Amino acid sequence: MSLKDLCPVLQFADLGDERGKLVVIEGNQAIPFEIKRVFYIYESDSTVVRGQHANRESEFVLINVAGSSKVRITDGREEFVVKLNRPMMGVYIPNMIWKDMYDFSDDSVLLVLASTHYDGSEYIRNYDEYLKEVNS
Repeated sequence: MSLKDLCPVLQFADLGDERGKLVVIEGNQAIPFEIKRVFYIYESDSTVVRGQHANRESEFVLINVAGSSKVRITDGREEFVVKLNRPMMGVYIPNMIWKDMYDFSDDSVLLVLASTHYDGSEYIRNYDEYLKEVNS
């Protein structure tokens, strides 16, 4: 299975009408896990790189609800970049996949849905350590 198959770009239904746009995202339906944590990143400029880690347990869905950003996704063998620039699209990132978020527009708000509560011990923040662990 390719990395792009493991980390699909998700398209959410636009349920809006003449009153405005509406996107609904439900855990275990629109995304493949129960949502345990939600956070968002904003006021990062185009020179900032966020993420730079993999998680042993957590799965994520990243959605730019405003503006745009890019996500570099790698498993140490394959790599691809997703440009998130519409609030009805996201990218699923399973556990043990390295991610870097960057090239934030001035108005970027990057929403992150996570499958676990925060636990700093499950983060791998050193890429060489990640490569050793994922290839062992």
